[in-house]
Amino acid sequence: MITSLRYKTELNLLLIFSISAILFAFFVEYVLGHKPCNLCLLQRVPYILTIIMIILVTILKDLEKLSFLILGIIFLSGTLLSIYHVGIEQGLIAESFVCGSNIDTTIIDKTEILKQLKNKPISCKDVTFSIFGVSLATINTFISALIMIITFTIFIKYEKK
Repeated sequence: MITSLRYKTELNLLLIFSISAILFAFFVEYVLGHKPCNLCLLQRVPYILTIIMIILVTILKDLEKLSFLILGIIFLSGTLLSIYHVGIEQGLIAESFVCGSNIDTTIIDKTEILKQLKNKPISCKDVTFSIFGVSLATINTFISALIMIITFTIFIKYEKK
């Protein structure tokens, strides 16, 4: 039987990890200068939702068990999104509209076209930052899957006080 203190500790560790993941993403983007693609930005959503969820659970206090189920579902979606992104990076899946540009092809003014090209989103298939040759999307796949497994396991083993 896992005690309530252990559940709170696990939620706090997940909160710290999620805040760290978001801060690391901002560090890579703003300090190191690696512009993220649209899928990279979407892969931040599970961590942001986790932060919000854990803060709400801390305030409401009675939703611990349900929170682990919801967190598991959040990271299931994060895992699927990361797998999709890795598939695009590896050339196994074609880029979708999420990765596409939003350049207006009806513009005739060359200055306006150059301005839009400068703001063109990064392609989802281009790896702009990696750690030991492994893309952040690949790393996020494993991290999201691990968190998903842990949170679903905690939900299943959760015992009432």
